[in-house]
Amino acid sequence: MQPLKGLTVVTLEHAIAAPFATRQLADLGARVIKIERPGSGDFARGYDERVHGLASHFVWTNRSKESLTLDVKHPEAARILERLVVEKADVVVQNLAPGAAARLGLGYEKLSAAKPGLIVCDISGYGDDPINPGPYRDKKAYDLLIQSEAGFVSVTGTPDEPCKAGPSIADIAAGMYAYSSILAALLQRGQTGKGQRIDISMLESLAEWTSYPLYYAFEGSAPPPRTGASHATIYPYGPFPTGDGNMVMLGLQNEREWASFCETVLQRPALTADPRFTANFKRVAERDALRAIIVEAFSSLTRAQVVERLELAQIANAQVNTMNDVWAHPQLKARGRWTEVGSPKGPLPAMLPPGTWDVGPRMDPVPALGQHSDAILAELGYGAAEIEALRASKAV
Repeated sequence: MQPLKGLTVVTLEHAIAAPFATRQLADLGARVIKIERPGSGDFARGYDERVHGLASHFVWTNRSKESLTLDVKHPEAARILERLVVEKADVVVQNLAPGAAARLGLGYEKLSAAKPGLIVCDISGYGDDPINPGPYRDKKAYDLLIQSEAGFVSVTGTPDEPCKAGPSIADIAAGMYAYSSILAALLQRGQTGKGQRIDISMLESLAEWTSYPLYYAFEGSAPPPRTGASHATIYPYGPFPTGDGNMVMLGLQNEREWASFCETVLQRPALTADPRFTANFKRVAERDALRAIIVEAFSSLTRAQVVERLELAQIANAQVNTMNDVWAHPQLKARGRWTEVGSPKGPLPAMLPPGTWDVGPRMDPVPALGQHSDAILAELGYGAAEIEALRASKAV
């Protein structure tokens, strides 16, 4: 049995952070009912049309969900939503603006009074603590803005220009902490019978992921420099050109590997005794001089020849793949990590979620907007005529 089969999640979500968290709950077998605005739905549906007319963000984060359209400001729709939560939900997830869910009657205090075992996860840019709201509570928070506020952008990029991460890393970090916190809350509920509120901040999530640069800059020390695709504080660790116009990514972690790299890859064993390079911090300080030596050594070799030497020396290395390369990656193919899911536009390729367990993950279709509205309303006891009336009044 899938680990979360039998649990129901009701989610008022848009964009990435909450949808990514709830998609992972769906992967584990949870029933996820996605509340969307009639006519337009989750605004991530309109980000692009790259996947047979569907948005790439939406396809990635919304498989295996049911879509119910409700105008949550309509009185009858609000009653439907309240019934759905009280009668069906184990978990409620939302990433509306801070305070918006409470104004809709979906705050934890009200819901827990009706259903003490309910878990409510609120995701926002800067946290939504009514006791300690902080000065940023009501600021708009998009992924790039949080990457900037968390200091991530300041240590990412080239010496001349800071850069954001390609993926929506602030949203992803918040989604991962929401997902793991909900799993922890479910375990705790299994012991106590009580639910709880979870308050997830994108800023706090990404500040945690910013990791060692925070401590590297401890007590006013200089932060790690921006070094492009190279590691800021370990060297050699990054991309190097080869003589055939290609690139090899390689990384060293210790002095044993440095000696092997000099002897087998560069074929200059005397470099191990060069006082400029006898410790990692020295190699970092002399990275320009060392890079020139490495580039010169590789200039007469093809990428395949460099990789052959790296493998012989047991030095970690990788290809600098494009997105198209990843679709065809031999390791993903050999491990059977690709499958298909349905969608309003037909079957689409989907990667199995990381991790394995006895029963495979749930991999159901990406829903069309409002696809499951009639079925969910019928579950709540609404007849066909009542559903048609709700639709006529634009409640659904």
